[in-house]
Amino acid sequence: MSILIKNGWIVTQNNKREILQGDVYIEDHVITEVGNVNVEAEYVIDARDKIVMPGLINTHTHVGMTDLRGVADDVSLDEFLQRMWREEARRGKKEIYEGAKLGIKEMLRTGTTTFMDMYSDEDATAKASQELGIRAFLGWGVVDEELTTQEGNPLENAEKFIIEHRKEELITPLIAPHAVYTCSEETLLKAKEIAEKYDTLMTMHISETRREVYEHRKKYGLRPVEWLNKIGFLNDRLLAVHLVWLTLHEIKLLSAHEVKVSHNPTSNMKLGNGGSMPLLEMLQNGLLITLGTDSAVSNNNLDMFEVMKIAALLHKNERWDASVTTAQMILDFATVNAAKALNINAGSIEEGKLGDVIIVNAREPNARPLRKDTVVSNIVYSLNGLNVETTIVNGNIVYSNMP
Repeated sequence: MSILIKNGWIVTQNNKREILQGDVYIEDHVITEVGNVNVEAEYVIDARDKIVMPGLINTHTHVGMTDLRGVADDVSLDEFLQRMWREEARRGKKEIYEGAKLGIKEMLRTGTTTFMDMYSDEDATAKASQELGIRAFLGWGVVDEELTTQEGNPLENAEKFIIEHRKEELITPLIAPHAVYTCSEETLLKAKEIAEKYDTLMTMHISETRREVYEHRKKYGLRPVEWLNKIGFLNDRLLAVHLVWLTLHEIKLLSAHEVKVSHNPTSNMKLGNGGSMPLLEMLQNGLLITLGTDSAVSNNNLDMFEVMKIAALLHKNERWDASVTTAQMILDFATVNAAKALNINAGSIEEGKLGDVIIVNAREPNARPLRKDTVVSNIVYSLNGLNVETTIVNGNIVYSNMP
């Protein structure tokens, strides 16, 4: 398939962060020309008064839970978790598949072209992802066997899933130990062994709540990150999620092991986690920051535009300083940083990059005026996912509402 996008405002996200007015040509899954392009294509899209930008990358969600949206709103965290455990015990592959389809459709509608997931029965999510054409990093959820609602051993299930899906074009399987309070040292180190054996990434919830941190310290004498470092679990394959309750010492440990970070501000606030992720200290210590929505149960949508805005505003308010986050910084989190964290050739509009591109309607009132010097600010602070008109993944049009 070949696609020629004409006359757009191109937010390239290249090294110079150039914003161009021109064309983008995609052929055989790859961006092959950017600028003034004069070629024929199977599909020609007029992007006049529209923004052409890299697809957004959501580095943490539980997409199979999307059909549970709204079932645990406005309750304490303990009650939230109890409801989720009860619901998940009743769910099978059919429910997860239907939930995943719903969530993936929402992500494609709102401009997400790649996501990283954590859940059980990821083969059901893989099926939905393949049918809808999204790029998916699917982490099979692992907990200690005595805690699981899965059929069989979670570690064995994860390894089998990785073996079965590791050669697929749009599906990247990985292992996802849940948290320190559901995974023993033995489980965590076996998960790490599997990741090393198959050269996969890992993802895990870490230090999401104060209770998690203090109960772990009471039990082991160390905070979660300190303990994970002691047992030899921290490594550069790990994308750690939440990281709200950290000390500077823990931040330095994460940095030393080149752990990547998924910041989920909307979910953290909705669940009342308290505080906020120490973003500035993480950046000062060289950590790579990305963004995630978390699930539709704790967000309650999967709109990465909304997450970008909330991430920016949260830290401005937390630090009493509007300059601590910038629109460009936040857009980087959702594009180039996330692509680097997932080790994919995407996140920017440049020749040779994967054809993961979205077209955003900038004719709507919330996108005006459209100016070169404010277009990135508009993306982060003004737009939302419903401004997206076309989503292209791997050079294929997977969503469009253009006439």
